[in-house]
Amino acid sequence: MDRAGTSPKATSPRSASATTVAAGAAAVAAAPAGRPASPAVHEAAASHTGAVALLLNVAHAIDHLMLLVFATAVGAIAVDFGVSRWEDLMPFATGAFVMFGLGSLPAGRFGDHWGRRAMMLVFFFGIGVSSILVALTRTPWQLAAALALVGAFAAIYHPVGIPMLVQGADRPGRVIGVNGLAGNLGIAAAALLTGFLVKYFGWRSAFVVPGLVSIACGVLFMRVAPREHAPPSKRAPRQVDLPPAVLARVFVILTLTSTFGSLVFNFTTNGNGELLRERLAAITGDPATLGMLLAAVYAIASFAQVVVGRLIDHAPLKYLFLGIVATQIPLFALAARAEGWALYALAVAFMVFVFGAIPFTDAIIVRYVDDRMRSRVAGMRLAIAFGISALAVWMLGPVVKARGFDFLLALLAVIALCSTVAIFALPGRSPGEVRRGERAV
Repeated sequence: MDRAGTSPKATSPRSASATTVAAGAAAVAAAPAGRPASPAVHEAAASHTGAVALLLNVAHAIDHLMLLVFATAVGAIAVDFGVSRWEDLMPFATGAFVMFGLGSLPAGRFGDHWGRRAMMLVFFFGIGVSSILVALTRTPWQLAAALALVGAFAAIYHPVGIPMLVQGADRPGRVIGVNGLAGNLGIAAAALLTGFLVKYFGWRSAFVVPGLVSIACGVLFMRVAPREHAPPSKRAPRQVDLPPAVLARVFVILTLTSTFGSLVFNFTTNGNGELLRERLAAITGDPATLGMLLAAVYAIASFAQVVVGRLIDHAPLKYLFLGIVATQIPLFALAARAEGWALYALAVAFMVFVFGAIPFTDAIIVRYVDDRMRSRVAGMRLAIAFGISALAVWMLGPVVKARGFDFLLALLAVIALCSTVAIFALPGRSPGEVRRGERAV
């Protein structure tokens, strides 16, 4: 893909990773004398910077923001729709997360075979229009249908936007970390912006405003993102070549850890607002104040991804991943019985490690999967992981209603333990960490 504003150079180590440059140089050397290398070779060696990278990161923020507006505004929506308890309305959001998972599979396939730029345009305009449709609903079932449409378009980003961003990056860990920060700032914005809009303009405005922002970003992306000469499946030289058994093993572990991590993510991000409302009731009951407190949790925790992203480029992937997920276990266990400011401090702590674990799934795909099929692999693991983890949204209200938040937090500790066990089966070193002449084991 062309670098925004510069001329791509397939043989320059400063403009692409060493692996990609080597492949690009080989393709140039193999070209007949007197003929320039094809645009596909240049695209394979270049990475996105500047305005394109900025918009791809903003898209990540919009993606997470739109999926969590409902969870923040559910109390106000329940009152407007005449539903007695927020817990009874929460299952109507399940379709959004089911589609967020299932839609990843076709999104990844279209990203590799049709083009990532085109799919990102579908993302920006689709999620913008569908979010405005949510604001027009009048019944819970209309709301459920519109939210499912939001989830379908939200499914595009992870298997398309992230591979588009990291393709050809020198330090993918750092790029993934910054991108993760952007996504989690979107979560923080969902809490802060939604709390403010609900208080002063009503819950419907909380869907309309970010929807219009997404459409505006789509117009800008159309203008600044260069057209692709060929889809990824036809242009990128081979970068990673591992035995099929190793790839299958990694995919199974990746799917398991993604599923466990997504369950934890969905339970926490969809439940934290009501958790703080319940456990901080003696401190404040104002929705705007609670929104600011929740936004602060997410804003602080978001920077964990930048730190982890930098560590991924320098530390062994497996053991770093293991330490971060294992730390979640005691934090959730302690939070199960905490109240007031102690609970708030623990919420900051466990969200630091929940967000800190997020970059690993994309880092594993970058390390183990060739760019020609990254969107499809990401789509497959997301379809499974997010499809199963959508149960968290459906279960959240009934579980809290029947057993309380202490049971939910204890359950999260058990899920983190399962994820920790799965990580032990990951190969000791990824291809980027294996010395010449050795194989990942």
